[in-house]
Amino acid sequence: MIQFALLFGLGFLSAALAVMLIAPAVHNRIVRYTENRIKATLPISPQEVRAQRDMARAVYAAENARTKQELVQERDKAVALQIRSESLAEETRQLLSEITDLRTQIDTMDVEAADARSRLRQEDSYIQQLKAALETAEQTVTAKDQEIEKLQQRQLLMIAEADNFRIDLSTRDTEVENLKFRITALRDERDTLRNDVRLQTSRAKDAEARLTQEEHRVQRLEDKLAKEIADRADRETTLERRLAEIGRLRDKLKGANAEARDSSRALRDSAVVRPVIKAGPKKKITPEDINLREIPHAPPPRQARISGQPDVDPVVARMAEDARSRAMALSEPLQNDSGSDEAIRQELAAIAASMVAMTAASEGSSSPIHKILSGKSGNGNRESLAAKSKKTLATAQDANT
Repeated sequence: MIQFALLFGLGFLSAALAVMLIAPAVHNRIVRYTENRIKATLPISPQEVRAQRDMARAVYAAENARTKQELVQERDKAVALQIRSESLAEETRQLLSEITDLRTQIDTMDVEAADARSRLRQEDSYIQQLKAALETAEQTVTAKDQEIEKLQQRQLLMIAEADNFRIDLSTRDTEVENLKFRITALRDERDTLRNDVRLQTSRAKDAEARLTQEEHRVQRLEDKLAKEIADRADRETTLERRLAEIGRLRDKLKGANAEARDSSRALRDSAVVRPVIKAGPKKKITPEDINLREIPHAPPPRQARISGQPDVDPVVARMAEDARSRAMALSEPLQNDSGSDEAIRQELAAIAASMVAMTAASEGSSSPIHKILSGKSGNGNRESLAAKSKKTLATAQDANT
């Protein structure tokens, strides 16, 4: 408790000390502000005093002149108001007299208006009666007009229906006539079409018969051509074998000639050693001395020319070489069982066609193959052997030309 009292006393004393320290500065500031205000309100020099007096006099003179001017203006306004009030009083007197006159006129006009109203009511009642009569007359007239219009419309409808009936009758008559003509024309067309169908069926049957005959003929010719091609291939194989045998015989002939030359040399040597022995005439061994019966079935001269003799046709030789190269190329896939069947068939057909064309070219214009190839080919999708042979022969002849 004493501590609180001591703290309170210490605080009070410190506050009093702070006030005592700050009070002189505040007092000096207040004194300075009051001096400045007094200096601003009181004159400091005689010139300022005279200037203030002159300014007060000028202000008073200006106020006096302003009040005098306002007084003059107010007097003028009062005079004008008085004059205006007098004129207004005169006008009011005139207006009062006019009002009395107008009231009298209004009374008279009220009486006249009452009379006019009564007459107007009577005329209105009469007009209403006339309007009612007119409305009834108009209603009757409109009803009659409507009936007349309805009757006219019915008349027009009946006339139009009658015209339509007449038109329908005429159109039906024309349609009946047209249908009759059309029926007769259709009957004639039916008869002609039946005749045409019969004729076409007969022609189709004849054409089918001819077509079957031609197909059978083409099939026979193709079979014959295939046989000829097979025979030709057999002949070619025999020709090749015989050519190989001829080569072997030539080798044998060369060996025999060599032996003959050796024997002749030996005979010459023996003649020198033994002159007693008389050398007889030597006969040179020629190919004719060889027994030709060892070569079975010697090829004919035409085949010998094909096999490489000097008088062979270059077109035939080219075709033979082409066929041989194709056959050699085809032998490999046939031995290896490779390649598609369709391609092998096409290649075999091409080789056969080239063989037929080569035979026809080698035999010349007298060959019967030309007549066979000039016939019609089959109508199927597959190209026949005759057509292929004809194309091959034509290309060979074009290349030769």
